[in-house]
Amino acid sequence: MSEITNNANPTPLERLQSAFRSFGLPRMIIAGMLLVLLIAAPFVGANFWMQITNVINRFTWNGVLVLAMVPMVHSGCGLNFGLPLGIISGLLGATLSLELGFTGPMSFVMAIVLSTPFALVLGAGYGWLLNRIKGGEMMIATYVGFSSVSFMCMMWLLLPYHKADMVWGYAGKGLRTTISLEGYYDQVLAKFLQIRLGDLVIPTGSILFFALLAFLMWAFLHTKTGTAMTAVGSNATFAKAAGINVDKIRLLSVVMSTWLGAIGILVYQQGFGFIQLYMAPFNMALPAVSAILIGGASVNKATITNVVIGTILFQGIVTMTPTVMNNMIHMDISEVLRMVVSNGMILYALTRKTEVTR
Repeated sequence: MSEITNNANPTPLERLQSAFRSFGLPRMIIAGMLLVLLIAAPFVGANFWMQITNVINRFTWNGVLVLAMVPMVHSGCGLNFGLPLGIISGLLGATLSLELGFTGPMSFVMAIVLSTPFALVLGAGYGWLLNRIKGGEMMIATYVGFSSVSFMCMMWLLLPYHKADMVWGYAGKGLRTTISLEGYYDQVLAKFLQIRLGDLVIPTGSILFFALLAFLMWAFLHTKTGTAMTAVGSNATFAKAAGINVDKIRLLSVVMSTWLGAIGILVYQQGFGFIQLYMAPFNMALPAVSAILIGGASVNKATITNVVIGTILFQGIVTMTPTVMNNMIHMDISEVLRMVVSNGMILYALTRKTEVTR
């Protein structure tokens, strides 16, 4: 009887231990590192509130790209290393929006509208391919992502764009490597309802936009179709026996992930202020995959909480480490440190891909 009573009414220490186990030791260590960096920042001459702003900004830039992982994980398609297909869809929508002369907030809206058909078509083709090679999705997805980026390197030069501030001036054709969004949708979300408290700047619009998409994803996963998607990811044989069309559900999850990838790159662009083409999307899937794994997801289970925690931890470490270390040793090695830290965290996350968080 005493055991039942104790289990029904756990002590504060037991609750703390349970929360610790739930959060996980790896995430606790990374969170501790981030906390140490934040505490150290003022002591090495870095502006504390500016660093908080940078972490929040990078979270809002990358949050939707990480969220794009959730549908495919739930359907059992694995981690979406083919995210560049969604990014390419977003880039096509963005460049077409500028080419057609849209400016200001309307250029962002039209970029979403124009990127959607590309995301649906590419996502459907990608989903069909993944349905043909069940069991090897993540390996095939990697090559799909890499090859699509390489293919688009040629297309950015050949597609008939003519807008003067987008094409190479000396040739009059072929898109530039980097296109400025000034006058278009630069900071269109970040400046909406923006809050400034001294050096702390909160991009309220970007946070609300991410929260809206996260809520819609959470709501979808609680619908009949979303429950079927989770069932397919948990046990495809059981789902098929229950009358669920497994291939159709997997295809839907890939299309959703591709579309979210397209929206995610548009959100990234508006915060960053530029459209980056050619090889820029090549490795963008790796930080998104790593972030959701660090957040506690596994290859067949992911939640919105995993997305939020993982993005904050990953982007926080990547943002804070170069700044703090540069100020400590008074040398500009920020890019080297960023590469070492980001690739180190990616390597760590990929070695944890079989971890299941309960």
